[in-house]
Amino acid sequence: MRLIRSLLTGGSAALLSAGLAFGGTTVASASGAGGAVNSSNWSGYVGGPPDAEWTMASANWVQPAITCPNKTSEEVTFWVGIDGYSSSTVEHGGTLAKCTAGKASYSTWWQMYPGAIQIVGSTVHPGDKISASVTRTGTKYTLKVTDATTGGNSFTKTETCSTCKDDTVEWIAGATSPENDPSEGTDTALPDFGKWTVTSAALSDPGGSGHTLNNMDQFALTMVGSKGDKKATPSKINSEGTSFSVTWKAST
Repeated sequence: MRLIRSLLTGGSAALLSAGLAFGGTTVASASGAGGAVNSSNWSGYVGGPPDAEWTMASANWVQPAITCPNKTSEEVTFWVGIDGYSSSTVEHGGTLAKCTAGKASYSTWWQMYPGAIQIVGSTVHPGDKISASVTRTGTKYTLKVTDATTGGNSFTKTETCSTCKDDTVEWIAGATSPENDPSEGTDTALPDFGKWTVTSAALSDPGGSGHTLNNMDQFALTMVGSKGDKKATPSKINSEGTSFSVTWKAST
């Protein structure tokens, strides 16, 4: 399994060229002070502006349960991070929910450019209380995911990247793509996860200034299938700028 950077198909974004991260990606760029964007693989919120050189993104959530149809492989990730929307670098961490032959499994993971995704804990359960953050100090990045309910899934990793762009922050429910066989298609089917609710979302810039989701340049991403049908949609952000939800609509 590999994750993919945002592949944007509409709204204020224009499709650009392929790059490398999570095993192979499509990078996209957007302009303007926010707007609605369609993506083949992300749903949630992305924040800018690109010149902010973000230093932190964080959030809490309760791990959603997924419904697994018989004999199908479906995956969804829930994560926070820096980069990957309009750049070729990614610094992300969160949880993975996966259907294999009709059986659900849940894990924690992280990924740091230019490396591949790293699975850490595989005993996450629906209902577990999760917190995740990516924090940058200079060229050092601390990726932290805490499962406050079930042991063995929490981690803190510190990595170094001198070429990471730090130009966007993200809170995303994401589709994944096959790792070694592009013929399987761009994205795996999206399992029914009901609703993923982000709480206590926060972000900051190099000046130490705290921001909310409401006072950044924001892009609301709707995940769509190959025919334009909605697969997952974000709600509006709450008035405090700290919470929103993503609702599952369809698997393909």
